Amino acid sequence: MSMFGLGRDDDDRRGDRRQDYGGNIPHGGAYPAGGGYPSRHDDDDDLRGAEEEAARHSGGSGDSSFFSTILGAVKQRKQSLADEDLDEDDAVRQHKRFYDDKDDDDADDRSMGSAAAMQALKIFSSGKSENQSQGALIGLAMAEASKLFDQKSSQGKVSGETSKESAVTKAGEMALKFYLKSQGSNSGGSGGGGSDSKMSGLLGLASKFIK
Repeated sequence: MSMFGLGRDDDDRRGDRRQDYGGNIPHGGAYPAGGGYPSRHDDDDDLRGAEEEAARHSGGSGDSSFFSTILGAVKQRKQSLADEDLDEDDAVRQHKRFYDDKDDDDADDRSMGSAAAMQALKIFSSGKSENQSQGALIGLAMAEASKLFDQKSSQGKVSGETSKESAVTKAGEMALKFYLKSQGSNSGGSGGGGSDSKMSGLLGLASKFIK
């Protein structure tokens, strides 16, 4: 009787081990199923250093810690931004409004963000940026928005509900949308080619609406 009991206990323990072992396989197997993750991590690597780039070009209007927090928020929305439409014409209008016409009363986060992202693209495509990367573009956009907000705020032209953080975030998001749009229109696709190919797609997009 005790012999049979031992046998059953032994079998049960072996069954538990098999169950545990077998249970781990589907769990582990779920990671390869998320095949999109490696490419997203690669893209996140392309954004590395964007906060330092922003701080370097901000003229003292923001530090790397400030820009790092905003960059994290932009990264969180990367997938949804890829699915959103990009209104290049509006970005051109906002850029003209803020940087050329100075018709900038009641400035809000969206309009300043669009204008700043376009200004960053203009600087980027002119070759004035030492670093030609995705992170550099987004860093420039955040820096331009930070400076623009401080300027308009000192002039009393910022709408009441607009914060510096929201304006800089909008600029980072718009710059990322520019980049994602350029990769979609690039014949090499987002997965093909190296950094030179990616940047050529971005510069090609910039040439369409920057005079």
